[in-house]
Amino acid sequence: MLTTPDDNPSILSVTELTEEIKLLIEDQFSWIQVRGEVSQPKTSRNGHLYFTLKDGGAQLSCVIWNARRKQLNETPLHGQEVVTGGALQVYAPHGRYQMIVEFVREAGPGALQLSFERLKNKLEKEGLFDPDQKRDLPKFPAVIGIITSSTGAAFQDMRITLEVRYPLVEVRLYHASVQGLLAAPEITEGIRFFSRQSKVDLLIIARGGGSLEDLWAFNEESVARAIAECPIPVISAVGHETDFSISDFVADARAATPTQAIVMAVPDINDLRLKLDDLQMVMEKQIRDALQQHKNNVSRFRDNFALHKVKNRIQHSEELLSRQCMQLNRILEIRTTRYRERLRHVAELIAHKTDLLLLEKKSAWSEHDHRLISADPNTALKKGYTRIYQKNQWIRAASDFVTGQSFEIEWSDKKIDFPNQKSTKPSTHE
Repeated sequence: MLTTPDDNPSILSVTELTEEIKLLIEDQFSWIQVRGEVSQPKTSRNGHLYFTLKDGGAQLSCVIWNARRKQLNETPLHGQEVVTGGALQVYAPHGRYQMIVEFVREAGPGALQLSFERLKNKLEKEGLFDPDQKRDLPKFPAVIGIITSSTGAAFQDMRITLEVRYPLVEVRLYHASVQGLLAAPEITEGIRFFSRQSKVDLLIIARGGGSLEDLWAFNEESVARAIAECPIPVISAVGHETDFSISDFVADARAATPTQAIVMAVPDINDLRLKLDDLQMVMEKQIRDALQQHKNNVSRFRDNFALHKVKNRIQHSEELLSRQCMQLNRILEIRTTRYRERLRHVAELIAHKTDLLLLEKKSAWSEHDHRLISADPNTALKKGYTRIYQKNQWIRAASDFVTGQSFEIEWSDKKIDFPNQKSTKPSTHE
């Protein structure tokens, strides 16, 4: 059994050693591309794709996570020669490393072009390139969205061109990688971001020139479909004049370069100034000509005999109207005075009639009052007469009086009861 000196302090546990290896490998190989033959690809219940990449001398365990696998245009097949891109990861529990694959393409000099043609034909059949679906670009956009790298030369060229050509427009930049692993997802998210916001009039997707591999993010199906679904007009400005990408075919317009995209997107402010000057000159000339024409017409009318005749008729009509107004005012004044006199006479007559009616009513009222006083049954009592009652009945005749029955005598100020008495003669007080 081999031993180490007791004074050696570098004794690592398996976990510590694995962690050291993990840091070294994952830091050193955060992004690599590997070529090899696919062996035994298998999809797990979670949708992850596991396979081995091998050549004549070695093999490498690989995995494509489910979310990324759904974004791939093609799934690697057993025995297929491919180029994969991704990062190495150490799986500590098993003490082995594997490649986390983010990109797969068929190996060979024409593989990328073949993949490009396949996707192009597929999308063309679906109608994503239909010219009738292309929207017109706005003539005077107020806000432009740009999806590109904020540190790239393409954006700087576009910004400078825009400041010179049309500084009135507002630019909203969405930073996205334009090459590598994250490019396609970030570009797709940028398109969807502006689609949700709907606060820009025009959208430009831009990148400078490069190889087919460098421009491949703009050939991804996810980018193409995001452009097709975008409600905002889109200009695709990828690469140089000779470069074509899938995004060029799907977009509403294709610019040969990012700088040309700005030329297509906005007018030249100097051209607008010249056009405005020309329009101003034309309008001033038209106004001068129109004024002169009106002056000439007025001069002709002024010297026209028919116009003088009309003017005299108008003057005569005004004088006639003035006289008629004076006559009408005089008639109104006379009639008003007459009606006032009539109203005054009617008012005096009404007042006299009212006084007579009041006197008649007052006399009738007095007569009625006198009759009421005369008809008062208590008037006789006030004069000293009396009334006799039996069983609360007023005895008006001697024949009505019952002898021997109690009775009452009423004066004006008092009633007195008399008990039952026998009498041969009735009372004749009343």
